[in-house]
Amino acid sequence: MLDRILKGRYEIQKQLGKRVGQQTVLALDRQTQNRVVIKLLTFGGGLTWETFKLFEREAQTLKHLEHSAIPRYLDYFEIETKFGKGFALVQSYIDAPSLEEHTQVGRTFSETELKQIAKAVLAICNYLHTRHPIVIHRDIKPGNILLKDRSGNSVGRVYLVDFGSVRATAFDRGTMTVVGTYGYMPPEQFGGRAVPASDLYGLGATLIYLASGRHPADLPQADLRIDFESHVNLSPSFIDWLKWMTEPSLDRRLPSASRALKALENPTQAQSTALALSQPAGSKIQLTKSREALEIMIPPKGWCLELIPLIGFAILWNGFLVMWYSVAISTWSSGGWFAAFFALGHLGVGFWLIFYILSILFRETYLSVDLNKISLKHKLFNIFYRQVSPAPRQQIVKLEIKLEKGSLQRKGNTQLKPQINIWAGTKKFAIGGGGVVSEIELEWLARELSDWLELSLHDYR
Repeated sequence: MLDRILKGRYEIQKQLGKRVGQQTVLALDRQTQNRVVIKLLTFGGGLTWETFKLFEREAQTLKHLEHSAIPRYLDYFEIETKFGKGFALVQSYIDAPSLEEHTQVGRTFSETELKQIAKAVLAICNYLHTRHPIVIHRDIKPGNILLKDRSGNSVGRVYLVDFGSVRATAFDRGTMTVVGTYGYMPPEQFGGRAVPASDLYGLGATLIYLASGRHPADLPQADLRIDFESHVNLSPSFIDWLKWMTEPSLDRRLPSASRALKALENPTQAQSTALALSQPAGSKIQLTKSREALEIMIPPKGWCLELIPLIGFAILWNGFLVMWYSVAISTWSSGGWFAAFFALGHLGVGFWLIFYILSILFRETYLSVDLNKISLKHKLFNIFYRQVSPAPRQQIVKLEIKLEKGSLQRKGNTQLKPQINIWAGTKKFAIGGGGVVSEIELEWLARELSDWLELSLHDYR
């Protein structure tokens, strides 16, 4: 039995939930006079070591989170029970019914309201997935999303609770732990794996439940996909978005909360972006990956029309300077040495132009990330001529698609050329710049890197 008052401070008012070795209670904090939620872990009766690890992980994760839509960590302490020691995690109480409770009393949601809920949860996910280390909830479902203060055209305030299945990972693959709720779990979680896109699947399945009134596991399936279209009254674009969120294959699912939000707000643009979830047809980029390493080889771009004006300018520039340099040498004795020196400096620019053209035509790029380090090399004429010094894998903190420096504004019909940046501390590893890789190939590579590194993708285009 538990004491009515814990730690001489928290007065238990009622039980909110119970399962083997655990219970959740509502209590009054006598010091602040605020109601709080206390999760209790008591030893004995089938409690496993994995359950204890998840409980501790929830406490440590909440301690480092600060978001208005997430319960606040308040306290953590030991308790005494008839089975021996136990632990208590105290969180702020959010007085709001869950989406599941809303549907059980007959509330339905319009497409506009579903989109508002989606945007609110995606904003929370984006906060979690951009922490360092990233935080993956792993149990997004109607019972863990609270909703209150509905007014006018607003669906209300949205909260995400119950971080009992949370995973905070800093590059370790960890043990194969299966957590989550059947029907809202993507296939990879059944294998003990979770990435940011896993939370997106849970959100998509939740929205399908709200739209159809049926548990996702009770809906028909086709090739592991939830076959929900005939059970909802939604627009074709929103149905496509939900199908994209709940793709069983990670290679075809939306990769990040930020990308999911952009796809929701701009369905037309999202259709072309969807093609990048698998390697584009005709792409010559070589990508190999295993649990231990990921390697990317970007072949030379080769001849392209964009080189014509650059080659023409290089020929005119160098031709003019060679003539100037020749005249200066012939008049060396009459003071031409200054002109010769001036011309020689500008010839360096001309040689750089030639080297730049050759690098576009023949340069190969090699990016390698393994369990220990990340490295980037460029190869020209079968010789590594430039490389970024390797950095420890553990220092990788950010993955982004960003406009190239100097291309922040669109001028006329000039096409902006983004590139992928991987940040290891303050060191940048950039690939795909200068239009060497098509945008659709960059989308694919960014997704592969995001998935393998377990990093959310920041899109600054």
